Amino acid sequence: MGFNCGIVGLPNVGKSTLFNAITAAGAEAANYPFCTIDPNVGVVVVPDSRVEELAKIYLPPKIVPSTIEFVDIAGLVKGASKGEGLGNQFLSHIRDVDAIAHVVRCFDDENVVHVDGSVNPKRDIELIETELILKDLDTVEKKSTEAEKRAKTGDKKFKAEYEFCLHLRSHLFDGRLARYLKIESDDDRLSIRDMHLLTNKPVMYVCNVHEQDLVGSNRYIAQVREVAKKENAKVVVISAAVEAEVAELPAEERVGFLEGLGLTESGLQQVIREGYDLLHLLTFFTAGPKEVHAWTVRKGATAPEAAGVIHSDFEKGFIRAEIMKYDDLIRLKSEQAVKDKGALYVEGRDYLIEDGDIVHFRFNV
Repeated sequence: MGFNCGIVGLPNVGKSTLFNAITAAGAEAANYPFCTIDPNVGVVVVPDSRVEELAKIYLPPKIVPSTIEFVDIAGLVKGASKGEGLGNQFLSHIRDVDAIAHVVRCFDDENVVHVDGSVNPKRDIELIETELILKDLDTVEKKSTEAEKRAKTGDKKFKAEYEFCLHLRSHLFDGRLARYLKIESDDDRLSIRDMHLLTNKPVMYVCNVHEQDLVGSNRYIAQVREVAKKENAKVVVISAAVEAEVAELPAEERVGFLEGLGLTESGLQQVIREGYDLLHLLTFFTAGPKEVHAWTVRKGATAPEAAGVIHSDFEKGFIRAEIMKYDDLIRLKSEQAVKDKGALYVEGRDYLIEDGDIVHFRFNV
């Protein structure tokens, strides 16, 4: 699994249309709010030509690419933090995702109603963020009350936790997202992580536009970019309608179709690429005559941590990692040639996995 991404936004912004297109999971899409009641889940393959190139060398019977799980979450409305609409369901499902793709309507169409009567990306973003903040405030209040009671016993740990909760509550009261709070200590980082705050999730904004605005911009995209600039957030511009067309085409026709629109990649590819960057992820491979497998880890992962992604026993019994670089293997055509050139490296526990590494782990069980 690459990562788990929740697709969120107001009703009728194109969430389910986008979800249907990129996952072919068949979620219902309709011109009215709350057409998605339960979260729809779809798993898509991460496009990576390196998997295919490795397969040409090893000719394995099994190929396992990285995948991403997309979750289409019910549309949010004002008052969701208090249970309006499907708010409680919406908010609870956000807690389970690694990142959020916040779909924002950036097109005019009198045939597609807007839940608030007009298209205004800045207002729409603020509405959803306000509901998330309000829900997080409830969480922090409960944690604060609990820490305050325990602090009265004289326990310094809970006293520090209570003071951190007060600091975090003040931050949220100012209308600021939890992920922008400056955190000084490891204990505070652990505390905020354990609260699973909705506004602590990494976010990318997905501008849903008409086809003619895919190359270039419009005033709505400009609004989103202005918000994203202040938050140092990522912005992806897509057309859910175009993605739906791409999804119906045979694979061999998709590149030509996108090129005809002036595009070099699909919206799905953009979301995946930016998602990996947002979460600081990279891909390494295990390869042999039985299987070529792509694996996803966070940047900065050590060799034992990467081994643990495959199986916990690999991490516990880690001895060493034998590393080939993808470019070396492709250039030299075989493992033996890589070894003969002295380009196979034996690394220990402190080695940091790099994107494209082909790894063979040695371990004791």
